[in-house]
Amino acid sequence: MRHCAETEPDIFSLDKTTSFFLEVKMTPQSAQVLLALNAEAVGSLKEGVNFKKNPEDGKCYIIYKNKDGLKACKNQCKHQGGLFIKDIEDLDGRTVKCTKHNWKLNVSTMKYVNPPDCFLQDELDVEIMDDGGLQLVELNPIDPWLADPREPLELQKGEVKVTYLTHACMELQLGQRRFMFDPWLKGPAFARGWWLFHEPPADSLDRLCAADLIYISHMHSDHLSYPTLKDLSKRRPDVPIYVGDTLRPVFWYLEQSQVKLTNINVVPFGVWQDIDEHLRFMILMDGVHPEMDTCIIVEYKGHMILNTVDCTRPNGGRLPENVDLMLSDFAGGASGFPMTFSGGKYSDSWKEEFIKNERKKLLNYKSQLVKSLQPRIYCPFAGYFVEAHPSDRYIKDTNIKNSAEDLNALINKIAPEIKTWTPKPGSVLDLGLALRDPTNSEAITSPPGSAKIYKDSWDFDLYVDELNSAISCEIFKHQSWIQFYYTWAGFQNYNLVIRMIETDDNFEPLTDGYDYFVDFVDLSFPTKRPDREHSYIEIKNRIGVMRYVVLHGHLWDDLYIGFQNRISRDPDIYHHKDQMIMLIPDTRLCKSFKGSGTTSR
Repeated sequence: MRHCAETEPDIFSLDKTTSFFLEVKMTPQSAQVLLALNAEAVGSLKEGVNFKKNPEDGKCYIIYKNKDGLKACKNQCKHQGGLFIKDIEDLDGRTVKCTKHNWKLNVSTMKYVNPPDCFLQDELDVEIMDDGGLQLVELNPIDPWLADPREPLELQKGEVKVTYLTHACMELQLGQRRFMFDPWLKGPAFARGWWLFHEPPADSLDRLCAADLIYISHMHSDHLSYPTLKDLSKRRPDVPIYVGDTLRPVFWYLEQSQVKLTNINVVPFGVWQDIDEHLRFMILMDGVHPEMDTCIIVEYKGHMILNTVDCTRPNGGRLPENVDLMLSDFAGGASGFPMTFSGGKYSDSWKEEFIKNERKKLLNYKSQLVKSLQPRIYCPFAGYFVEAHPSDRYIKDTNIKNSAEDLNALINKIAPEIKTWTPKPGSVLDLGLALRDPTNSEAITSPPGSAKIYKDSWDFDLYVDELNSAISCEIFKHQSWIQFYYTWAGFQNYNLVIRMIETDDNFEPLTDGYDYFVDFVDLSFPTKRPDREHSYIEIKNRIGVMRYVVLHGHLWDDLYIGFQNRISRDPDIYHHKDQMIMLIPDTRLCKSFKGSGTTSR
């Protein structure tokens, strides 16, 4: 475990009378590259099943390609380790057959179809590289929670309570300890695009300040909320906070934020962190976004709580089965696509149909995942945000999301043995009572009838005025800030041209706003699109948000995920490497710019 302070103490004090040790007893989980293909080899992959061999060790792999992307697994049957070959009876190009006993695997689903319902093939992570190549990656160990297993002990009434506060924020009372997840209790997320849907209970901040441990899953501002942490730091700056050892550090912006938190702990993946004799936790990486997203297993007296948060494929798709409580996201809509896109096919009717299909696919995926893992209790959360600002009414009306009730209804239909919970702010699950008797009405406590459930005011002006304060900053009086900013960012050697246009809240260009091109082939700033063939993106940005992002070195996620821009592409294709542009964070810009030579507009 790494500590963000200059020295790493062996003991972290929870209060004046209590302390505990965090002991690392296991080897951290690592990601092993099993096969690498260059861009040419990736381009030659055909639709359907592809067999590939690693020339260095001779081991074989299967890559399945369709319009939705790529899936991969080892070419090894789970029955007795035989090799798969093409199934000549399969006309759809999805099935392979084992040479030993003729077992058949549908590679599009990773399910064995002969014999049916016997195994699931372990799927490998497919990582697309910036140069267009790919890597097949396997986590090692794949199931680290099996190390040092503990037999479950009976839980007493009131011993383990789970309280839903808002969005992704849960409080776990585990004996005498209180463990808090992802506290976003005030202010917006992603600049001014996301606002809390649920009203947190009135004592939420008090609960946060009294927590023994806080887990923050990743750097996105609906999980890492600086307005919330600022209030926490004023009252309890030394509260222990735990994050995974991601490539993109969760607290990369802490120093510049001026939020004074002094006990942030970075822990390795796949290692049990012992809090006391009964309580421990383990942070796992996401298979699709291992550089950023994490999830967590909390175990108390042998009872596991799994929180997959926002992970796309938590732990590469391998997760513990039969946990006592599983939490996951459910809603969808956490992206600017397709709502902020225009031109070509992006009519309102196309967007409506696309969103409806995507939400349906997500609902089916989540329900099947829960069914396959068979938790005793399942709770959807981490999807309760709303595009509340009046200027984002179009996004709110277009970005239809799944409801937790619909997901739980589907789970109840396909897996009736699993108890589902759809909490309101302040709802409490008594885990011990629920495990003993899922029908016990005392296992779930609803909030008081007088409690406010849904937010209806958000202090828009306070936060929007802060963003707009960047508009008049001195550096934007000098056109040379543009070259300075993108040169510092250093993204180049890619055949992409963008046009950036500053707009008002309705995305109408401003007569006194900037309108400029950036050519990332050579990081030049032409006055028009070049004559060569190239990818082109036109982005209209709300001026206050864009300048605030530039001034403070925030991620471009605030613009894109926060619905603060409008985008058109030519050609209309997705470029993986385009995502690099979203990562231009550095708060040294304003300070450095003031020390550079500038010219006025």
